[in-house]
Amino acid sequence: MYKYLLALLLLSSAAQAQSVEFSKEQFGANKDGLKAALKAIKLGDEWYQADPPRYEQALPHYLEAQKFNAENAELNLKIGDCYLHSGFKPRALAYLQKAYQLNSGVDPRIHYLLGRGLHLNGKWQEAIAEYKQATPATGTKNTTGFTQDIQKKIKECENGRKLEAKPIRVFVDNAGPGVNSPYPDYGPVISADESVILFTSRRQGSTGGEKDPESGGFFEDIYQSNRENGAWGPARGLGETVNTAGHDATVGLAPDAQRLLVYVEDNGGDLNESNLRGAEWSKPRQLGSRINSKAHESSAAYTPDGRSLLFVSDKPGGLGGRDIYKIEIEGRGPAVNLGPAINTPYGEEGVFLHPDGKTMYFSSEGHNSMGGYDIFKSTFQNGQWSAPENLGWPINTPDDDVFFVISASGRHGYYSSFRDDGMGSKDIYQITFLGAEKPPVLSQEDQLLASRAQPVKETLLAPPVPVATAQVTILKGTVTDAASKQPLEATIDVIDNSRNENIASFRANAQSGRYLVSLPSGVNYGIVVRQEGYLFHSENFDLPAGAAYSEVIKDVQLKKLDVGVKVVLNNIFFDFDKATLRKESTGELERLQKLLAETPALRLEISGHTDNVGNAAYNKDLSQRRAKAVVDYLVTKGVAKDRLTFAGYGDSQPVAPNTTKAGRQQNRRTEFKVTGK
Repeated sequence: MYKYLLALLLLSSAAQAQSVEFSKEQFGANKDGLKAALKAIKLGDEWYQADPPRYEQALPHYLEAQKFNAENAELNLKIGDCYLHSGFKPRALAYLQKAYQLNSGVDPRIHYLLGRGLHLNGKWQEAIAEYKQATPATGTKNTTGFTQDIQKKIKECENGRKLEAKPIRVFVDNAGPGVNSPYPDYGPVISADESVILFTSRRQGSTGGEKDPESGGFFEDIYQSNRENGAWGPARGLGETVNTAGHDATVGLAPDAQRLLVYVEDNGGDLNESNLRGAEWSKPRQLGSRINSKAHESSAAYTPDGRSLLFVSDKPGGLGGRDIYKIEIEGRGPAVNLGPAINTPYGEEGVFLHPDGKTMYFSSEGHNSMGGYDIFKSTFQNGQWSAPENLGWPINTPDDDVFFVISASGRHGYYSSFRDDGMGSKDIYQITFLGAEKPPVLSQEDQLLASRAQPVKETLLAPPVPVATAQVTILKGTVTDAASKQPLEATIDVIDNSRNENIASFRANAQSGRYLVSLPSGVNYGIVVRQEGYLFHSENFDLPAGAAYSEVIKDVQLKKLDVGVKVVLNNIFFDFDKATLRKESTGELERLQKLLAETPALRLEISGHTDNVGNAAYNKDLSQRRAKAVVDYLVTKGVAKDRLTFAGYGDSQPVAPNTTKAGRQQNRRTEFKVTGK
């Protein structure tokens, strides 16, 4: 009964509410206050009625007038409309509702604007009701377009209601003061191992120190922060080689954080590339007309091998406002549209390719968005992209959710958002994916324990729920000179051993020697580290399809060519218990052959080694036959026989304890020793 009476009182109050005008009749006793309020409204109207409207500049003036008179319907509507075009869109609802309460006919757009305010606050059913009452504004010529827009927004509300009903389990945390400032911070890009983050900021202290006359904010600059003791350290600008007096924004970062894609306001908006040389980023270079057009190229991502690019453009010929394309960077062919499985009649934006090489994240206004741009995931399978999957609530919201990136592990994602715990404006947030909820186990036993004849012997626990991780391995470390321990800017080649094909090449950082390579599962990889004047170093990573995420730290010490130096040939393989070379050995054998051809005086001993499992005499014989097989191969390829010797040492020269599986694997090896040069 009390609730019923309260509802009647509220309705009665709403019916009696009237808009209070800014007039002498209402505020004759406070002429100065009225004059100041009218001046604020006039200044706000100049921005609000500009072409195009400048809502951000109009809003402070309207809010100032609101302090004097909060009961004016038109002013409340304008404030609500300004908030709908700001970064704090949900704030619009209270003002729009008040405008309608004060005067239900305040504006022909009122039901549409109320629908937007309710929609952006996740009030799905109420928003749908308002959208259904919305009518086109006076003078609207394209009523068909208006009707289609209403139908789309109603569908978005229906999508939002379904997605919110099944939220995904995540933590969303502010990235902290090392990254964020009181100014807008957004567009994060990260290295595959989350050790480096670069982002765009419009903070004070930007290059040139000027403000954009259109938005009133500082011009965009790019900043970098490194992870220190589990937190992001203080961000620093990339300097004037990258940051100009105009807008410079992050677009994409290679998994090893050595190549950066930069947006520059040239030619309608173009993509440039900067390279890290030691501790300094190079001046960005234009990526060329095969990628950049006279239209707007806004975001992009490298493939893990660094040879191709996914990018977004609104150039003519697409399927919608903005489409995602793929192109081979050093190729000659045109960019290829990813097609209707990904691109919709609406806009796509913020493309990112996971280091596994097959999982793409992007934002779209189409598919089953719950409003504006939502973040989607698609996987490349059997030669085509899968149907995009909405990442769900609460990652996606009724507002725009764009420029999402995720770590190689799949554990953490990053994006920017306006939230109540922000540091003053748009901030960068870290999303921690928690995986599926652990299901409860209901005991089937009698709960009256005192009646039991036997004690409880077993506790039933719910089965563990694994957190899904990406199918990729991160190999990282440093490359140094074995003698001086100084870092080397070595080249790291990634070889597909089954095809004997170089599928990617990277360089270690010139100053630190650090390197990082992403290795998607499903390939037998040969890793070859080489530098002029040094013997090559090889590693093998045979990653079966479905292999879970892992990080491997491997520091490499390159050795100069001197008598007595030994090098392990990790990519030479034999059939089990035989001395028959497998085809996956071809690349390593060719590298050894090339080394001998380039150094005519070089003489080598090829040696075979085993673990201590089995008969020692048999192991020595097997290791000798395997070493001989390598020599025989090289001789058939034209290497003089007198430059090569072979020996089998069995288990007599271990390089690791034979007490572990990993140790025994290290001891089963083929290596060469320089015997003359």
